[in-house]
Amino acid sequence: SVSLCVVAVKVVLVPEGHVMTVAFAIELSIHELKRHLASELRVPADVLQISLDGLFLSLLPQVFLQSRTLKMTTSGHRCLYFTVLPFVSQTLPEVVVEIERPRHQKAFLGGYRHRLTGVEYHHAAVQTLPKRRPDRGVAVFSHDTQTVELKSQAQQCPVNASTQMTGIGCYVSCMNDRLVTPGKYTTADEYHDRRLRAVIRLQTFARRWLAQQVVDHLRKERVRRLAWLEMQERRRNEEKEEQLRDRRNRWLNPKRQEDFNLLYQALEKWRNEEEQRISSSLRGAERKAALCALLDQEMDLIAAIGRHHIAVHSNNYDKAVRNFLDKSASPHQRRAADGRLIEIDTQNTIRARELRDLYNSISLTTVSQEQRLHFLMTLKHTVKEQECELTRDIMDLVDREVDLMTRGVKSAKLEGLRKRICTLLLQYIKTPAFNPEVAKLLKVPQNPSQLKNDMILCQYCHRYLRLTDFIMSASGSLNRQCHQCARLNNIARSRDDFTFYKSILMRLRDDEQRLNAEAKIPFLLKVQDMQYLVEAAWASRSALSASIDLYNLVFVRWDRQKDWSPWNCILLSKEETSAHLEVEDIHTTYDTTLIHEIERKHAQARRHFSQVPIMSEHLDTHPAAVLGNQLFSKPITMAIVKHAKDITQTSDH
Repeated sequence: SVSLCVVAVKVVLVPEGHVMTVAFAIELSIHELKRHLASELRVPADVLQISLDGLFLSLLPQVFLQSRTLKMTTSGHRCLYFTVLPFVSQTLPEVVVEIERPRHQKAFLGGYRHRLTGVEYHHAAVQTLPKRRPDRGVAVFSHDTQTVELKSQAQQCPVNASTQMTGIGCYVSCMNDRLVTPGKYTTADEYHDRRLRAVIRLQTFARRWLAQQVVDHLRKERVRRLAWLEMQERRRNEEKEEQLRDRRNRWLNPKRQEDFNLLYQALEKWRNEEEQRISSSLRGAERKAALCALLDQEMDLIAAIGRHHIAVHSNNYDKAVRNFLDKSASPHQRRAADGRLIEIDTQNTIRARELRDLYNSISLTTVSQEQRLHFLMTLKHTVKEQECELTRDIMDLVDREVDLMTRGVKSAKLEGLRKRICTLLLQYIKTPAFNPEVAKLLKVPQNPSQLKNDMILCQYCHRYLRLTDFIMSASGSLNRQCHQCARLNNIARSRDDFTFYKSILMRLRDDEQRLNAEAKIPFLLKVQDMQYLVEAAWASRSALSASIDLYNLVFVRWDRQKDWSPWNCILLSKEETSAHLEVEDIHTTYDTTLIHEIERKHAQARRHFSQVPIMSEHLDTHPAAVLGNQLFSKPITMAIVKHAKDITQTSDH
């Protein structure tokens, strides 16, 4: 309808030139327009005069509406003017917004489509016209400034020259003249020959300089090579001295089970040498008497080793107990987002720390009687919180020691009683009901159902032990002999030392880990498997120099392009490894007989480890002939050679 149509009126106030835009309904008269403007400007309506193009308006609004306007209807058509009504506050006035049509076509800026509703949204461009730069009065775009004009002009400077000679009427002095004698004429062949000799001379000096550079480089490389060889020799000597020093230290001050095995091996070697000496020099009754004396000496040495083993075991037991208590009392550690290590204390860790401090206080021997009584009373009040047979025994022992101390009994006679108190207190600490933090450190699980499939009977000591107490080979077969029985059997019979086999295996793992981080086979082998490789396959000697020093032998790759395996290895001394690893082609470097011998050892190792399920997965492809031999092969009994000396004697015969 007409009542809904509005127009925007621009009013220019003269002479100031202020512009005011107001929206009015289209049916308003000029008189009403004047009254509205008078109220806005706060002046009487009679004073105002409205003009359009120099003509005063006072009659119809249609005459007034000849200006450039566009009405806005409810149908949604685009208009040049619209009114903004405030929705937040009713006190704010209406604002008339003017939209200027751009003089250029807007570019399409793209948009996006709603995936669910399918409505398309286009990116809108700003309606503000670009700001024009002010005119500086200088033409910056000119055809003359963009045109290149080229000119070409030649120029020559004149040079005048003249020669004066003696003639009729002209005398020229010859006092300063020089007599020039022509030299030897040089032909073209002589000139080119002279140039060739000069070039050859230059080449001679250049090649001499290059030869000197090559010789200096070779000399430096030789010095560097000799220095490297010297460093390697010094390193090997230091390693050998360190091994001897460590071995001597293990003899004099054994602390681990491997150290005592070394002692028993040395004892067995000494007994064999003495027995051979007696058998070769004495006969009859004298021989029997000497053997009896040798047996007594062996028994005395075994007893001395046993006493030292008991003392070391007691010391190691105390260290193990203290490490156990420290682990249970240590706070939980977490790694923060910034990399810092955060320690968290819980009620269980605080309880474990209190029990650890109490155990350390009870274990002290050099304390006064008052401090000892204070420690005992603290222990009694701590264990009195739980009522059971163990706590009653601890309280009875504490009361007994307090009674004996008040009667004046010496501390030396109370040593056994104090050890019993420490033992029961340690049992109290290891009980998860009293110290929940130790549950994760105990080897025996508290749930009996977990031991159902984990208990095995030892055929030697007839004890039910866990699976971890037995020897597991690489083949997955379980030996029915526990670790303790195997140790006693080794001490009583063979007295073997597996330290060098373990050192060979550890060095092999380090080398392969450095060459290939994904190496698996060296980490699947056990010490017994390494013993089989060294003794049965390679006869405990180097493949090149036949060296029998087991502390100087190492395993390396036979073909360095492939990963190490029992069928791709060679046993060499430490001096030979560096030379072997530099070999590019083993078939052109080594003799055919040596290659066949090494391949035979590889086939033997392949047949042995093909029976191991976990190792058979890593067997590589090989010729059909070898496969045929493997199909009809039988298990090979491992022959263990006890001493390198026996090996040498056997090879000599």
